Amino acid sequence: MPNMAEGKQKGQSKKNRMSKLYNQQVYQLLRGGDSADARGNDLPESSSLPPSTRARLHKIFGLIEKEFETVYLENVSLQEKLDTLTERLDRESIGTVNDRNMGMDEIDGFASFRSNSTTASSKVFSSSGRLKSHTNKLKYQTTKIMSGLKAGPAVSVNPVKRYSGHKDGVWEVAVSRMGLPILGTVSADQTAKIWGMHSGSCLLQYQGHTGSVNSIRFHPNKELVLSTSGDGTAHIWQCAVNMHNESSSGRVASSEDELDPTEREFLDGHDYDDSYQCSVLRTPLKSLSSHSGVVISGDWLPGGDQLLTAGWDRLASIWDADTGELIQQLGGHDEELTHCATHPTQRLVVTSSKDSTFRLWDFRETIHSVSVFQGHQDTVTSAVFVPNTDLIVSGSDDRSAKVWDLRNMRTAVATIQSDSAVNRISVSSSGLIAVPYDNRNVRIFDLTGNRLARLPRSSHQGHSRMVCSTAWANEGSQRPNLFTCGFDRQVIGWAVEPRDQQEEKEGFRLNLSLRGKDMAALKEHLYKDKEGKM
Repeated sequence: MPNMAEGKQKGQSKKNRMSKLYNQQVYQLLRGGDSADARGNDLPESSSLPPSTRARLHKIFGLIEKEFETVYLENVSLQEKLDTLTERLDRESIGTVNDRNMGMDEIDGFASFRSNSTTASSKVFSSSGRLKSHTNKLKYQTTKIMSGLKAGPAVSVNPVKRYSGHKDGVWEVAVSRMGLPILGTVSADQTAKIWGMHSGSCLLQYQGHTGSVNSIRFHPNKELVLSTSGDGTAHIWQCAVNMHNESSSGRVASSEDELDPTEREFLDGHDYDDSYQCSVLRTPLKSLSSHSGVVISGDWLPGGDQLLTAGWDRLASIWDADTGELIQQLGGHDEELTHCATHPTQRLVVTSSKDSTFRLWDFRETIHSVSVFQGHQDTVTSAVFVPNTDLIVSGSDDRSAKVWDLRNMRTAVATIQSDSAVNRISVSSSGLIAVPYDNRNVRIFDLTGNRLARLPRSSHQGHSRMVCSTAWANEGSQRPNLFTCGFDRQVIGWAVEPRDQQEEKEGFRLNLSLRGKDMAALKEHLYKDKEGKM
């Protein structure tokens, strides 16, 4: 027993060290450094080793890293195979019922009892052990039949477009608020990219930051973009892109003074086949500096005349977008801020923090008010307003997402419990909540907490690592209309569509050739059960 306890303590200690190392690497990435630098933070800057020895050690560690990467990819491949087999088993389980001892035949995927009940009874009652075994089998088969009659996902989700080009994890994705077919992404590779929604090509790359770029937001009515970074600044820059390959009017919003000569050729109509040769912008229109550390998030206030930033210095700042002057700082959180969001039409602001709370700031009156929401047990990773309602949806590292009514902040009106930490969520104009998880899942819920769909997880369709953020297109008729990004450097566009109600009803029909009174009675019972649920 002492040896077992000691082994458990050693295992827990090793797990804590690995978790600490991972947190150090993420912290370093958000500040804009290489994740490898986090491993050496505790080492002295100077070394007495000869340069040749140090170079050799670096080479050896590089080989070790490659080996670990190979093992990781093999693990991902095995996980994909396991997921595929699990899904196939779930689909085929209803059609594989063939128990000779129970005397059952397969008819169109369902089982019908044979009339040889006398023989079956003599076998079942031959021993108590076999009776228990057959009873369990009967219960299992009944459960499978019932599950087959349940309605499938309320929405269908299919991958439509993949946007590849970032060289490190992608922290956030956002969609143009002016109805333009473009989206923006930001990454730990210190760049922000503007993509053509339908072509999947990179239209513009912003390289003005010197640290990890942590968030991105499009201006509500101008061709401007707000980005925040681990370098301690927030930048406002011109979104000048040529959309001749997109389903738009093809107009070009030019800001050629900010572009290189080769980039002007692109705007003049030169078409590059290489997606990496997109326009490059390096100079912001405004650089905002007041935070003493990482600026983790930002957003535009209604109208776009002012903007909001949130930092690891526990403060949120409100700025004048035209002059770049700091208007007001919002303090009160006990730990670092993780996210901020603004209401699309009202002067309401919500800030999230590691102190397990999020705060609602109301600027609709001359003297602003503050409300504190205390419903989570761990870091609140994001909180966003639900369009056209008085609701807020929050997500947390405590593995839950909650729906709140602004008029009653004491208790959540709905809670979504899960098996993994929740990252930056988004809510569509129709009230669909897209929740990204650390375990590379993305699930869609309604505002009552009912799960409507789960996005595919296999790497050829979904993400292979942590999903960091989701974003909905403003127009529900657009396809793709949901976008996700993750630490696998991938951005994926999805088509989310409600299933045809008539198809669901057709799916409940049983086209069976029934034999025997027992199966007729079972069918009647199942239909009654189904009608009761509907």
